[in-house]
Amino acid sequence: MNAKELRQKTPAELEAEIVNLRKEQFNLRMQRGTGQMSRPHLMREVRKNIARAKTVLNEKQGKS
Repeated sequence: MNAKELRQKTPAELEAEIVNLRKEQFNLRMQRGTGQMSRPHLMREVRKNIARAKTVLNEKQGKS
């Protein structure tokens, strides 16, 4: 997911996206804790996607 895609969403959609990404991050942490993680690079990807979504959300809220 890139910032261009995120900028097309409404603030409510961005908040929902952040919640979904947080859930995914939690699931990946649980997988890592139990030793079942098959793709560790996803941790970094999800973390960066959360940051992107929060940045775009803050940009949109600043314009209001």
